[in-house]
Amino acid sequence: MPAREYPRIIVPPPGPRARAIVARDAEWTSTCYIKEYPLVVSRGQGVMVEDVDGNRYLDFMAGIAVSSTGYGHPKVVAAVKEAADRFLHICGSDFYYEGMAALCERLARVAPGPSKKRVFLTNSGTEAVEAAIKLARYATGRTAIIAFRGAFHGRTTGAVTLTSSKARQHAGFGPLLPDVHHVPFAYRYRCQFCSGQAACNRGCVDIIEKELFTRQLDPHDVAAIFFEPIQGEGGYIVPPPGYLTSLRELCDRYGILLVADEVQSGIGRTGKMFACEHEGIEPDILLTAKGLGSGMPIGAMISSDSITTWKNGAHGSTFGGNPVCCAAALATLDLVEGGLMANAARMGERLMARASRLMEKHPCIGDVRGRGLMAGIEFVKDRDTREPAAELVNELVQRAFRQGLLLLGAGKSTLRLAPPLVVDENDVDTALDMIDACLAELD
Repeated sequence: MPAREYPRIIVPPPGPRARAIVARDAEWTSTCYIKEYPLVVSRGQGVMVEDVDGNRYLDFMAGIAVSSTGYGHPKVVAAVKEAADRFLHICGSDFYYEGMAALCERLARVAPGPSKKRVFLTNSGTEAVEAAIKLARYATGRTAIIAFRGAFHGRTTGAVTLTSSKARQHAGFGPLLPDVHHVPFAYRYRCQFCSGQAACNRGCVDIIEKELFTRQLDPHDVAAIFFEPIQGEGGYIVPPPGYLTSLRELCDRYGILLVADEVQSGIGRTGKMFACEHEGIEPDILLTAKGLGSGMPIGAMISSDSITTWKNGAHGSTFGGNPVCCAAALATLDLVEGGLMANAARMGERLMARASRLMEKHPCIGDVRGRGLMAGIEFVKDRDTREPAAELVNELVQRAFRQGLLLLGAGKSTLRLAPPLVVDENDVDTALDMIDACLAELD
């Protein structure tokens, strides 16, 4: 498809066909669905999404960082069709098939660090988190878990207990999982420990020992620390250099497992297969999903062989590692390693450079941060006070949608930029030009 055939708005969205589907959805679906804006998708190709009224959008959110190889990549589609022609399902917890063995081996080999790994396949990121909670407690004989403020780990009971991004995600669901403790994340732009200092002083790591372990929790009762190498829903927050190394060292001092939630940051999005590779650390458990299947529902828990001590039958899944999803994941990994990961690094540099120029032009931008194609632009009412500008981000997202650019917010007032990894220079420039124009209208 020629690049200039998108974005293209021919009917102000939502158009008549979209409105009919939105009304039908509102009548019959559960009331918990968020629905960011009235996008009613008909099809997609590459980084283009077309709605049911023929409008074409440039996608810079990838279904929340899921459509890693873009929409309808021929190699992924061919792999799905070939697998579907053979058989749609057999339970991988009870029987064998080559696709599951091949994917587990592939993920174990690409995971960070030299130790041998074992892989448990799931249907989603939140299921991978649940598996990690169970394995961490089983392997250590400990119960306590530490997670971070601003974190998002999923919505099932254990995962949502670790989540700390919005109160409404907890409201009405208690009591949640016991013995879970939240501590501050390394949010350099808003850090309570090193604000005004030239460099990070690791105060947010030190407080775990100086406060939590001294006053509230014996470290030898802690099974695991769950962290996102880049916080996703919390605001696309990239911790300062050395922070993840400090977490690794803290865990090693007390025999605590370090669990990297790479559900959003993994599978090439940051320019490396996994974001924790930028800091050179090896987590004890690594979780992935979202971009792993290019849109097919699959996730994985990758754990060090030495801690994968649970007996057969201790955990399982009927659909986790579905053969069609495994085929999509293997094709996705081929594409990511075959050039898309390198493209994410190149396009990420261009994206960050363009976003930084936007910051010079628009005083409402307080911070620009990211790695590869996982970038955040934080908006403020005033750069001196750094008061979040949540309303501005919401209006920017809605205005961009009406003009043909798909965006999402994150955190209190951050615009997340997470396009498919097939994005090119023209797509990056078009998206940033459109954001620039929207901001000019809002100034």
